[in-house]
Amino acid sequence: MVNKKAEIVRVHFPPDANCLLSVMGHCLCSRHYVNVVIAGKHPAPQWLTMDAAVKHCTQGIGIWKWVSNDQAAPPDVVMACCGDVPTLETLAAVSILREHLPELRIRVVNVVDLMKLQPPTEHPHGLADVDFDELFTKDKPVIFAFHAYPWLIHRLTYRRTNHDRFHVRGYKEEGTITTPFNMTVLNDLDRFHLVMDAIERLPQTGERGLYLKQELKDKLIEHKQYIEEFGQDMPEIRNWKWASRKKECQLRRLASGTYCISMAGRASTVKRSMTTR
Repeated sequence: MVNKKAEIVRVHFPPDANCLLSVMGHCLCSRHYVNVVIAGKHPAPQWLTMDAAVKHCTQGIGIWKWVSNDQAAPPDVVMACCGDVPTLETLAAVSILREHLPELRIRVVNVVDLMKLQPPTEHPHGLADVDFDELFTKDKPVIFAFHAYPWLIHRLTYRRTNHDRFHVRGYKEEGTITTPFNMTVLNDLDRFHLVMDAIERLPQTGERGLYLKQELKDKLIEHKQYIEEFGQDMPEIRNWKWASRKKECQLRRLASGTYCISMAGRASTVKRSMTTR
């Protein structure tokens, strides 16, 4: 679809049910466009309130402040995601990084409107270079988890300043009858691979990063053994949620040495009420 005329093509990747409702409301009210909406139908985390979802989908792309910790200084790495499953795995990867390497400054960027990645000269929804650089930086590594083929992100961003530092994970034509999480593992889109990708591009993590990589490789072996024996994903995968406010405060104290008063986000599990074709 992205090969069609930019004036009529719109491609949306809502990360949760509220964003899906917002996107579908917009699409059903639109005229003379071809709207493509990519979303799942399985139970999934609800990340944003309805009001926050409407604002996020209206912008089409943005920093998720409640899972980022780079407010006081430039980020060391940008963790970007586009799609519901990539968003889940990216946030799980961020939670691992912040637990084991709390000094890292991480920015999380979520993309709903795929065409935001293109320059405005190529698509009317495209971000200006200055806005793109503000989100993704000019010189920091970007780990991008995508719900489709990785080459598409490179194709859309090849003119951008920081394109050479984009590392994209997505669908690689790998899959079979297996567990939901193992589908991400087969395509190197899971939380463990995303963390290892980040560590490989952050030499400042040093020996602690090296030992964390080894721990995650062991975890992948444990995952494979578990699904072969029990036919489902490990409980820590199936039941994962974003850190509670108390744990988030603890992580912030580790990173900054200060006390945390409050946090702005927490996820709960809901079942999607809408599907798309």
